[in-house]
Amino acid sequence: MGFFNKLFSREKKEKLDEGLEKTKQGVWQKLTRAVAGKSTIDDEVLDNLEEVFITSDVGVETTLEIIDRIQERVKRDKYVSTSELHNLLAEEISDMITPNTDESGEEIEDFHVPADKKPYVILVVGVNGVGKTTTIGKLAHQYAQAGNKVLLGAADTFRAAAIEQLELWGERTNTPVIKQKMGSDPAAVAFDTVNAAKAQGADVVIIDTAGRLHNKVGLMNELGKIEKVMKRVIPDAPHEVLLVLDGSTGQNAYEQAEQFAAVTNINALAVTKLDGTAKGGVVIGISNRRKLPIKYIGLGEKVDDLQIFNAKEYVKSLFNNPS
Repeated sequence: MGFFNKLFSREKKEKLDEGLEKTKQGVWQKLTRAVAGKSTIDDEVLDNLEEVFITSDVGVETTLEIIDRIQERVKRDKYVSTSELHNLLAEEISDMITPNTDESGEEIEDFHVPADKKPYVILVVGVNGVGKTTTIGKLAHQYAQAGNKVLLGAADTFRAAAIEQLELWGERTNTPVIKQKMGSDPAAVAFDTVNAAKAQGADVVIIDTAGRLHNKVGLMNELGKIEKVMKRVIPDAPHEVLLVLDGSTGQNAYEQAEQFAAVTNINALAVTKLDGTAKGGVVIGISNRRKLPIKYIGLGEKVDDLQIFNAKEYVKSLFNNPS
């Protein structure tokens, strides 16, 4: 078992490194140029670092916090060489990212389900096009691979394509899908889904929702109604309100996070499409600014290209830090 765990961890790390390659090439190599010709971290280096982070979608607020932390380290340690910069940044940025932990404070490492929360209900929100339904399919696969019985709910009844897409993922992952016809009440679908999950002894319930944002009041009312009817069956549902964001959209992802946070109680984030973008720095800024854990990251199109997010491994990969 120990050998298998090590092998799995190595494979996961290799996938992470591969998925972040564009970010490392497109953004983080700027760090080398920022310290070119310098032996110590002085004001000029700090100014250069600020420009690197702001232009790599980390965000202004988070960038300024990073610079403040580096200044404090330089002040405290008296002498910090530029050769130490990557390790220093990795340490400080890892500390800034909201931990991905469970209720007991333990770091989440796999697709486990809390023993006292079965069925574990995940309500998935996000605008159209971010990979929301694809993420649901990948989640279903990962939770099933971990030995859980999974049930999907097609509560995005606004678009017929959304129901069809979820059904395709259900077939692909051998996961049952509870649905109604297009235009049906999303809350009724959610109610039917959690009812079926409880009756069938499911371990995990994942419910898709509409991705439109043109009417905040309507969206808030819809999500509120969905949560209310689920509580009639499972009083503490949903256990996870997961916002899916497209990592390749950079600053737009921040705006989406702000808008959804205003209409529902998000407690977890999934950032998708990181393998196809040089904007992987957005992960740092979103987690830091929203003070929410990034629970999952998408690193490709394959059904198993979804990982539990580990901040230290993520930052280590960005900075090629072997320690």
